[in-house]
Amino acid sequence: MQIEIDQVTINFDTESLWVLNTALAMIMFGIALEITVADFRRLIRQPRILLTGIASQFLLLPLLTFILVYIVKPLPSFALGMFMVAACPGGNVSNFMTYLGRGNTALSVSLTAFATLAAVIMTPLNFQLWGSFYPPTANLLKQISITPIDMVVLVTLLLGVPLLLGMWVRSVRPVWAQKTAKYLKAGALAFFILLVVLALYNNQDIFFNYIVYIFGIVLLHNTVALLTGFSISSIMHLDPADRRSVTIETGIQNSGLGLLLVFTFFEGLGGMAILVAFWGIWHLVSGLLLAGYWAKRPIKRPI
Repeated sequence: MQIEIDQVTINFDTESLWVLNTALAMIMFGIALEITVADFRRLIRQPRILLTGIASQFLLLPLLTFILVYIVKPLPSFALGMFMVAACPGGNVSNFMTYLGRGNTALSVSLTAFATLAAVIMTPLNFQLWGSFYPPTANLLKQISITPIDMVVLVTLLLGVPLLLGMWVRSVRPVWAQKTAKYLKAGALAFFILLVVLALYNNQDIFFNYIVYIFGIVLLHNTVALLTGFSISSIMHLDPADRRSVTIETGIQNSGLGLLLVFTFFEGLGGMAILVAFWGIWHLVSGLLLAGYWAKRPIKRPI
């Protein structure tokens, strides 16, 4: 079982990887067109909310993922995929889902901005740290022997640079930025999804052989992520709308970034790539279901 799935590789040549990198960078640029310096200031003035959101994504979720891996003991490549997902920042559609679920959209946008900058350091750090603590994945990491600084550089180019560039464009051309953002994000995201689907299509037989196993792991992991955000924000006594925002930001991970890191540094390692890709599908379903549930339950404001 392990040999079959880990023999599957989802490889891209240099040109294809360049196209994928560009697509993800354009998605981030589109998101950044809706972010302003005021979004950062808003969170700085509310340190309790900021610390809750960042701790939920970059401290608690990786830790709980590590505990979950030790309990479930998935195949090593699947476990490595779980660590990759947990190390990534919030996903590209979290702001829309927060809006749909009547959460604090401004807070969601602000957390996306902070998490994106933090991910430049925290994503490589968390992945390497927790992956090295679990012996089966530690062995895989030794075989692959990636350099953390290379991952930092790639995350900076994919997330950090587009974020700063998009915010600069928003500051000098605000009207154009607001009109362009939604089309740019939608187009780049659709293109990125198409490329990933085409890549997975070539291994569809093995994917369907493992779909029940993968679905069980991803469902459990995503549920843990959503409960982590909701629990920590409840413990910190955040307002209901803020609680919804932190929950979605923690449960909707940037699986596109995770996939690109897998393709670039792990040569499309079968179980790892398929798990991250399936997370990218499932978190859209779970996020929309949760947002739809909350949308029917308006938050009662104190009189």
